Amino acid sequence: MALLTFGLMLVLMALRTPIAVAMLVAGAVGYGAQAGWPPLASFLNHQAFARFASYDLSVIPLFILMGHLATQGGISKALFAFASAVMSRFQGGLAMAAVLASAAFGSICGSSVATAATITSVALPEMRRHGYSGRLATGTLAAGGTLGILIPPSVPLVIYAILAEQNIAKLFAAALLPGLIAMLGYMAAIAVYVRWVPGHAPEHRAEAHREPLDARAWVGMVPIALIFSLVFGGIYGGFFTPTEGAAVGAASTLVAAWLQRELTWAKLAQCFYATAEGSAMIFLIFLGADLMNASLALTQLPNQLAALVQGWGWAPLMVVAAILLLYVVLGSVMDELSMLLLTIPIFFPLVNSLDFGLPQESVAIWFGILVLMTVGFGMLAPPVGLNVYVVNRLAKDVPIAESYRGVLPFLVSDTLRLLLLVCFPGISLWLVGFVR
Repeated sequence: MALLTFGLMLVLMALRTPIAVAMLVAGAVGYGAQAGWPPLASFLNHQAFARFASYDLSVIPLFILMGHLATQGGISKALFAFASAVMSRFQGGLAMAAVLASAAFGSICGSSVATAATITSVALPEMRRHGYSGRLATGTLAAGGTLGILIPPSVPLVIYAILAEQNIAKLFAAALLPGLIAMLGYMAAIAVYVRWVPGHAPEHRAEAHREPLDARAWVGMVPIALIFSLVFGGIYGGFFTPTEGAAVGAASTLVAAWLQRELTWAKLAQCFYATAEGSAMIFLIFLGADLMNASLALTQLPNQLAALVQGWGWAPLMVVAAILLLYVVLGSVMDELSMLLLTIPIFFPLVNSLDFGLPQESVAIWFGILVLMTVGFGMLAPPVGLNVYVVNRLAKDVPIAESYRGVLPFLVSDTLRLLLLVCFPGISLWLVGFVR
């Protein structure tokens, strides 16, 4: 029954049905076939309110609004100007600057696609004007966009926290160090690539490192630094909860955007409209996933899967590795939010039942970071790679095949980082120890 339900969902997706609707229909058919119409009608009658009455869910539209205000407010332009001023003294410096700008912008955005699209609109013309190949430029910007969810705040991480019933503040703390490792890994990938494959970046000027850094360039970092310090300093200082922190972040980003003098009334209205549109899409996926998971719960799939895996006698790390490989495969046909909503209720109890020699809360946080990193991998990997599509649509003169070649060095970096985090859970858990 579980396989038939999954099969129906995949068929509907192949017919280009929106994934939320595909999950709703497949879940309703599976639930009705097992329990009958009256229990299904009762579930449908109360589930929407039961799901959306959650106070914690309000953090999602607030972080989405925060990202749109930063995008429309022109913060990204000043940010890239700072990053390019700092990194231009290195070979491949503009590409590294795009990664640095993506990481900084991601610290107030929380969305991978929004980060990729925003930084691309600013950085791509400059990179092409300075002689960067379409392959390196689009590959860098697509990879840099994933930092929008790898560095907190992160909408997928919020969704994981809600599904796994974990502390959002602790998950944000756990994601910070792996996110910075991701940023440095991407910069290292660029440094290696421009030396091993000449011709994709302009020649480095030997005198560039002696040029003084214009003090005006630092102005671009001031709004980001203040907002990040205010939001996360307040959360970890105990002044407000993550949900209240998201509201403070949205309000402070609005003020910063007004001070940039680029946020008009029309752009402000567009921010709220785009936030409502994005939130509605996410919440509809929530409903579809709830019905799908309720149907799968009736099949006893999670319990049977846990018993089956334990019967195989696999080492716990092998089980985690198999789950992460499955996420890579699912990333070729599904977006990151749908994957989390559909699979976490199945895989989380399985991982939680394994003995890693760690407290259960630590296992839950570590597994959440691993899932987040794998989701970022799926944003780049063909044949879908949503970030690659977004960036390539903005770079109309670059063939999509070139963009996929451009992300290969970054996928190598992602693989190495994921192996590091799997083998050394302490990297993800170190900062969590400071959160009370």
